[in-house]
Amino acid sequence: MATSAPILATRNLGLDIGGARIVADVSLEVRAGELVGIIGPNGAGKTTLFNLLSGLLRPTAGSVELHGRDITGAPPFRRTRAGLGRTFQVSSVFPLLTVRENVRLAADAEIGGTMRIWRRARGVGGTRADEALERVGLAGKTALPSGLLSHGDKRKLEIAMLLVGNPDVILLDEPMAGVSVEDVDELVELIRSVHREEGKTVLMVEHRMEVVIGLAERIAVMHHGALLAFDEPDKVMANETVQTAYLGEPL
Repeated sequence: MATSAPILATRNLGLDIGGARIVADVSLEVRAGELVGIIGPNGAGKTTLFNLLSGLLRPTAGSVELHGRDITGAPPFRRTRAGLGRTFQVSSVFPLLTVRENVRLAADAEIGGTMRIWRRARGVGGTRADEALERVGLAGKTALPSGLLSHGDKRKLEIAMLLVGNPDVILLDEPMAGVSVEDVDELVELIRSVHREEGKTVLMVEHRMEVVIGLAERIAVMHHGALLAFDEPDKVMANETVQTAYLGEPL
């Protein structure tokens, strides 16, 4: 169950590029153990917000806090070490490496070991890789080149690569993108179990509304780079301003 203490927070976060306002005055607090969905029309600033949270972009205004510490100026690798993990819209796995090699490399990077691909995977990194692959349901595909996986299995692999680092906060950027209808339910259950059983705090950008409503405890709605609403799913869906901004007309 989520607690009231914010594990991740933004304070008046903003990003201007070339005079254009991309993210505008976004302030939100995410409680430890919470699953938050982030929705909004295309171009609303959702992925840009993730880029600001993960350190790929530097804000022009405001701040980002993790565990109560200001990480606004921290590079991505320091945020990872501080407990922030992230996936991307486009698969970020190494397609020519096997499923196990991908996860073992992530494990070795997290524990500070060598990342030599040709080294036999064993020790702590190999053990963590095996445990993570078992956790996400890929134990039977460890020797398969990652590029041959279905979109759904690639998403599972990305989650396994995050889990070996044991992050406190996980950012999932459109995890259902490219995933077949048949694989959606299984991926949803994986995300739910990681959230509930592993106790992870999860922020998820997702366009499939049925997925967001089914998973999220609160939903943040972005529009033109601003935070339009941040509340429980039923209250957000009943908000006429949100309906008009997101769908063009009330539901």
